[in-house]
Amino acid sequence: MTKHKKTDFQWRNKHLIGLSDLSREEIEFILDTARGFEEISTRSIKKAPALRGKVVVNMFFEDSTRTRNSFTLAAGRLSADVIEFSKSYSSVSKGETLIDTARNLEAMGVDIVVIRHGAGGAPKLLSRSINACVVNAGDGYHEHPTQALLDVYTIRQIKGTLDGLKIGIVGDIAHSRVARSNIYAMTKLGAEVTLIGPPTLMPAQVQKLPVQVSCDLDAVIEKLDVINMLRIQFERLGGNLFPSIREYSHFFGLTVDRMKKAKPDMLVMHPGPINRGLEIESEVADGPRSVILRQVANGLAIRMAVLFLVNQAAAVEAKEQKS
Repeated sequence: MTKHKKTDFQWRNKHLIGLSDLSREEIEFILDTARGFEEISTRSIKKAPALRGKVVVNMFFEDSTRTRNSFTLAAGRLSADVIEFSKSYSSVSKGETLIDTARNLEAMGVDIVVIRHGAGGAPKLLSRSINACVVNAGDGYHEHPTQALLDVYTIRQIKGTLDGLKIGIVGDIAHSRVARSNIYAMTKLGAEVTLIGPPTLMPAQVQKLPVQVSCDLDAVIEKLDVINMLRIQFERLGGNLFPSIREYSHFFGLTVDRMKKAKPDMLVMHPGPINRGLEIESEVADGPRSVILRQVANGLAIRMAVLFLVNQAAAVEAKEQKS
C-alpha cells in the first residue's frame, strides 16, 4: 500500500451530505483518517474512546443491511451509544414529520444523525433544521457518499492512487446514488470514468458529467483498470427499461468469458447486494480479482472516520461559539 503525505489540513464540516461539494483534499483527508482506524478491527478488544459519551441515531427510512450494520458497528467501536430508528415503530407512521422526529431525538441528547431516506435532499434539509451532525447514508437518486468513499479507499489501498486509472461503472446509472457519488470521488482523485449501460439506464443530461459514456461493455472492458458493477434496482425501475433480464445479462453482465478480455489485474467491485447471474456471475464475484468483501470491510474504517470527523468539527464549532 502506498503511503500518502501528511497534511496540516483541518476538517471543518460537521455534516457529510455528499461529495459533489468536497475538494480532492477533503476527500483524501477522510481516506487518510480512515487508515488510522483500520487497526482497531485487528485488536482483541475492538474499541476506541473517540465518541465515548456521544449518541448516534441510525434513521433509516429505507431497507438496508450493509450500510446500517456498518454504521452501527462503526459507532459502537468508537464507544458511542447507538439508537436504531425504525420507521414502522416510530411516530412517522402516525404522520409526524421528518424534522419533528429529528428534533425530538435531538432533545434526547442525540449528537449525530445518520439518515437514509427515499427523498433526495432529506439529509440536507435535516442539517439545516437541527444542531446535531448529519451524515447521509443514501438519499433518493442523489448521493451515497460513504459507499463511494469506501470504493475509492479500496482502489487506493490496492492500486496506490486513482490518478490516471480507467474506471468503468456498469449498469443502472440513472437510478444509482452510488454512481453519482462515485463519479464525484473518482474524477476528483484523478481517474477517467466511463459509464457503461443501455441508453435507457443513463441519467438525463449525462453529457454534463465529467465522464465518458459507452453502450458497449465489450468495446471498453480491455482498457479498464477497475470495473464497478451496479445492482439493477428493480424497486426503482418504472416501466420496461430493457427487454429482458436475459438480454441485459448478455450485453452488460460480467461473465467468466467477458473477463478473459480484461486486464489480468483489473479489480472487480460491486456495492451490493448482488443479483448473481444478472450483473455478475458467481465465479467472477467470488473470484481472485473480486474485491467485493474488501469493500465491505473497508466500509467500517470509512464510517468510523466520518463519524469521528463530523463530531470533531462540531466540537470545534461549539468551542468557537463559546469564545
